[in-house]
Amino acid sequence: MKKIIFLSIIFFLLLGHPEAEENFQISSKEAVLYNLDTGEIIYEKNKDEKIPVASLTKLMTALVTVSEVDNLDSRVIIKKEDLEGLAEKNLVTAGFTNGEVVTYRDLLAGLLLPSGADAAMALAHNLAPSEADFINLMNNKVKELNLKNTHFSNSVGLDDENNYSSAYDISVIFQEVLKNKDLKEIITSEKYQTTDGKLTFKSTIQRNAKRYDISVPYIKGGKTGTTTGAGLCLASLAQADGVNYMLVTTGATYDKISPHHLEDAKTIYDYYINNYGNKVIAKKTDTVYQIKTKYLKEDFYNVKPSENIISYLPNNYNKKDIQYKFIGISEITTQNKVEDKIGTLQVYYQNKKLTEMPVYLTEKINFSPLKYFSENIWIIIPIIIILIISVFLKLHKFKK
Repeated sequence: MKKIIFLSIIFFLLLGHPEAEENFQISSKEAVLYNLDTGEIIYEKNKDEKIPVASLTKLMTALVTVSEVDNLDSRVIIKKEDLEGLAEKNLVTAGFTNGEVVTYRDLLAGLLLPSGADAAMALAHNLAPSEADFINLMNNKVKELNLKNTHFSNSVGLDDENNYSSAYDISVIFQEVLKNKDLKEIITSEKYQTTDGKLTFKSTIQRNAKRYDISVPYIKGGKTGTTTGAGLCLASLAQADGVNYMLVTTGATYDKISPHHLEDAKTIYDYYINNYGNKVIAKKTDTVYQIKTKYLKEDFYNVKPSENIISYLPNNYNKKDIQYKFIGISEITTQNKVEDKIGTLQVYYQNKKLTEMPVYLTEKINFSPLKYFSENIWIIIPIIIILIISVFLKLHKFKK
């Protein structure tokens, strides 16, 4: 039978939200989880709440930096003003010292891995006349990204009523960060040594995982944040069983006993890794729909995918819940030519649309004269009558 080709070879599909209620509890007050392969949100909790986000603010600091700096390996000098007041505020620092010559790449690593406030201040002071001017750049980027629940008042992430965001907005910022290859390389590094070799930064995520014996081998990187007002926050990147995830959690309990943000990340990731995955819902040999034909040798035109159709679904999904809807011509005729678009195939799971794809005719169709004349007897009868009359006249003439 004929084959149908689709515009895309493999379709990674995803339901917007899981059907069953998530069977887990987390300490975090807000969360949003993405399947990065599809760009879909697969779990959310109070994702649009305006909240303090602690050092997740530094993701925007990093994003502004790569927008302003052409060469991350250009050098800058750490100044006294970059370090003033940090110890008094009990802020975490990367360990840069007054007069030290570093690169912007070093500063970004110090900003994102150990979450150094000294790195944030050095970046702000070197890229703008003042921190206030740098903050304006941050808020301009907020407008550019069309973030509705975000405003920054400092580059470090200090608790302040005018420094706020939401789990969703942070997820947008984090995705922008991951689009930059230099930032992604830093974010996903377990450690980084500065250009002069004086400092080595290690991932706070991996450090906490080892210290508290939390097994999260699928987490490939991320950014932590902690303040009294924000609680424990984490933006992380994970990969398991061929699926790429991104998770933002905020507002986890801050009791200095356990890294509850990392525990929450493990809880969420484990649930989806263990209960969901990419499923082959239709093989390339499967007929997923049939279109009637007219005057052709075959009664139906079999619609088959050119490659396996793959969807991110629950492990216990029922194939009977997959439906196909064809929107297009009601029948295939000799008027249809090879490579003609004949319609669109829509794929549903439990009556929720997963995707749609164009359907094309790919092989020459076979006309059936027998079917044509059997369905158009009115054409045959006059021909038969004419033939009979013709024979009769010839016989009559012969007798004469």
